[in-house]
Amino acid sequence: MFKILVVDDEEHIREVLKEYAEFEGHEVDEANDGMQAIEMAKAKDYDIIVMDIMMPRLDGYSACKEIRKYKQTPMMMLSARGEEYDKLFGFEIGIDDYVVKPFSPKEVMARINAIVKRNSAASAQTSQIEIEKFEGLEINFVSRNVYIDGEKANLTPKEYDLLFYLVRNKNIALTRNKLLEEVWGYDFFGDDRTIDTHIKMLRNNLGPYRKFIVTLRGLGYKFEV
Repeated sequence: MFKILVVDDEEHIREVLKEYAEFEGHEVDEANDGMQAIEMAKAKDYDIIVMDIMMPRLDGYSACKEIRKYKQTPMMMLSARGEEYDKLFGFEIGIDDYVVKPFSPKEVMARINAIVKRNSAASAQTSQIEIEKFEGLEINFVSRNVYIDGEKANLTPKEYDLLFYLVRNKNIALTRNKLLEEVWGYDFFGDDRTIDTHIKMLRNNLGPYRKFIVTLRGLGYKFEV
């Protein structure tokens, strides 16, 4: 059973998602705006937050950034806006998935299941190896912290996921499709540009240790040590 927070100012959407989620045996709480979502996320731990972008009082992006200050709960954004810019901006601030309205409730539930299971599997895997060090780059899988020459790096949740996957598979050539499948998961809308954008941001945040992420022309990337 998952604990899900559904945030949308449209009651009908909340009701539909709640009906499908409860049918699968999950527990669902509801919020009708970003401010309420922040308070509920602070007070209770959720397995995933499904949040609309355009809402009164506080939009979904702002609510997401505020929640990220306290918790790393996986987040799925809902929006009537399907432009690539909106999707990439969402991933840059740390969301896990982006679904365009109108949507299929069955597809949303499939995506929710994939995100939560993948997050749980990643947590279990990182518990096996606590810390990896490569020169002045230190990666703590358990605390989800990355240090560059002793200073803590500020990465988005998706950048952490991407770096952790690359490091766990160090010295292995990884195609862009493989990275999309393993890091983003079920039926992700994205393409090569999504991977390239996140790799660029990750490299910028790693400073001199960007050298470990090697581009394989026409294929993908490799964390080479």
